[in-house]
This record gives sequence, structure tokens and C-alpha cells, in this order.
Amino acid sequence: MLKKFLNHEKGITGLETAIILIAFVVVAAVFAYTTLSAGLFSTQKSQEAVYSGLKEAQSTLELKGNVIATANGSGTGAVIQQVSFTVSNVLGGEAIDFTEPTANTSTSGLANSGSDNKIVINYVDKDQTINDLYWSIDKLGGSDADDLLESNEKFKVTIGGDSDSSGAGNLINALTTDLSINKEFSLIVQTPVGAVLEIERTTPAYIDEIMNLR
Repeated sequence: MLKKFLNHEKGITGLETAIILIAFVVVAAVFAYTTLSAGLFSTQKSQEAVYSGLKEAQSTLELKGNVIATANGSGTGAVIQQVSFTVSNVLGGEAIDFTEPTANTSTSGLANSGSDNKIVINYVDKDQTINDLYWSIDKLGGSDADDLLESNEKFKVTIGGDSDSSGAGNLINALTTDLSINKEFSLIVQTPVGAVLEIERTTPAYIDEIMNLR
């Protein structure tokens, strides 16, 4: 009877139990490591996105004050030859390089393709898009002598030079269709890092030699 009873006995050994427990521990460890790695990766990417967004915001230009247009005369037949405006740094962020472009003497009113300028200014209206206009700066107030727009500094940017021996030209030379009366246009200021500054204005029905474009 004892032999018959033993022949039908079933059970599990301690070694088999240990193997099963070890397998559970290994699987749990691998799962935990994978979850932790994914969390760290996600946190790192979120941190990079925050720093990148902050850098973008700190390198963005802000328009300060009025947009002034200078014409070649006055009346309904006059056209705009220069536009000037003042900019500063948003949030007192990173310095922005405002090295001036050199003039393209073969196509007056535009910047030379070999210029060292980091700031590019484009013109857009319903008739045309003109890229890389010639521009210059005047440092205002307490700005230092370098061409970096830093915290608490203001630069006056003038688009279009003078029709003199330098060959810089102006907007009349650069545009294929003149900027005349009742015309909506945009100036797009592109910086190396940061958001684009777009200035939209409309010329009045009667042009004065110097105007504040509101």
C-alpha cells in the first residue's frame, strides 16, 4: 500500500521554486530598467525643449517706438525710399549680432551676397518679394561701440542707403514696383536664433517727405 501511495505522489522541489522566483525577479528588473530609462529620456528631452524655447525667446527682437518712412518728395506721386525703426532685445536675452551688410553695387538697395551680416531683412507686398535688403544701424542711448544688440540697448535700423558714390542705393533701387500710396507691405527681420520680427504697415493716401507709419 505504501509503495502504491508513493507512486502517485506529486510535488515541486526547492530548486524549481528558486528558478521560478529568479525568473520573476529578472523580468521585473528588466521591466523596471526599461521604464526608468524611458522616463529619464523623456525628462531629458523635455529639459532640452524648455532650454531651447527659452533661448529662442531670449534672442527675439522687439520693436520699440515708431516706424518712420522717408520719401523722395511729397504728394500722391512720391514714393518711399527709406524706412527706419528701433529694436531692442526681448527679456534682456542673448546678444544679437547686428554687423552691417556691405552694399551690392551692381544691384543697388540690396546687400552683397558675400556680406558678414547675420541679420537678414526681406520686403513683401502684393506685387513682389525682395530678399536681403541693404540696411544700416545707429546705436542709441547708452549702447556701447560694438555691433551686438545687448540687454538695455537700442539700435535704429534704416533700410535703404543713400544714392551717393557708395552705391548703397535705397528702396527705389531695390524694389521692382515702387512703394507708393495706399500700399500695404511687410518688413521681415530674420535673426540667427529666435522668432522672426514682422513689421506690417500701410502707406497713406498722401505721402510726405517724412512720415510716421502707424
